[in-house]
Amino acid sequence: MKKIHNSTNAPSPVGPYNHSTIHNGVMYMSGQIALDPATGELVQDSIEAETHQVMKNIKAILTDAGLTFENILKASVFVADMNMYSRINAVYAEYFNEATAPARELVEVANLPKFVNIEISVIVAVD
Repeated sequence: MKKIHNSTNAPSPVGPYNHSTIHNGVMYMSGQIALDPATGELVQDSIEAETHQVMKNIKAILTDAGLTFENILKASVFVADMNMYSRINAVYAEYFNEATAPARELVEVANLPKFVNIEISVIVAVD
């Protein structure tokens, strides 16, 4: 049976979905964008600031579930412009060490919700 997990410390979903669902010891987290949960406003000062906010939102959901970045098994990163790859990677690397970094893909897409530059979803081991 699946369990719904939402966090009051992350921005509310922008559509008819939950922050995450947990089933059989695995959390499937919905894609996070750079919404500031305190203001509801997008953080788009730079791709670095935007990426940090996305990672903060992921961390809030993880923390509320008693988890950390080390529990992440796989990340899916969607970007509006592949030319931002190295700048995104530099911020992303601050949240993982080489020994615990999850599997990942990073793909360029035509558009993202609210026309942001980055969205990240993760699959997380709960057990």
